[in-house]
Amino acid sequence: MTLRRITLLQGHPDPGGQHFCHALAKAYTDAARSAGHEIRVVDIAQLDFPLLRTRVDWESQPVPSALASANADILWADHLVILFPLWLGTMPALLKGFFEQVLRLPVFKAGEKPNRELTKPLRGKSVRIVVTMGMPAFIFRWYFGAHGLKVLERSILAFVGAGPIRSSVVGLVEGPAKGRERWLGKMAALGADAS
Repeated sequence: MTLRRITLLQGHPDPGGQHFCHALAKAYTDAARSAGHEIRVVDIAQLDFPLLRTRVDWESQPVPSALASANADILWADHLVILFPLWLGTMPALLKGFFEQVLRLPVFKAGEKPNRELTKPLRGKSVRIVVTMGMPAFIFRWYFGAHGLKVLERSILAFVGAGPIRSSVVGLVEGPAKGRERWLGKMAALGADAS
């Protein structure tokens, strides 16, 4: 087995850390470390950063100092794990604001004048997306078309070169405890395999 460098992005916006996303992240992280992988965790709810509001900010502002370490952790990794709860059909606004800050051109071409050239700063980095929700996972995928997940996969991550991108949709998180236990086991297996 090849040992990997993993950065886990905890995208739950509640800084309290008592949600199932946090339990899933712990299961993954503990298993990855036990298997010998290097892993760094970025808890986005603990970061204080501004939202981008203008094109000028998008094109010319440097990464906020509060995100410098997170940006370095993303670039350091060869595998990214992104966990978040489904809110209004997609990722929470805080996670979207985080991606808007760290995945824009000036962040990856520091010191250079912004241009229209398409760059792929996440080329060669694999990704595992884990989405939790109250509804059954098959309803999200079949009836709703998993649009909120597809936006992250296609329009954000693939756009900046990440791949392959795999996803795990965890439904009924408020249902029977045995379902949550099963998912904790799955996350531990994914962590051990760094997938």
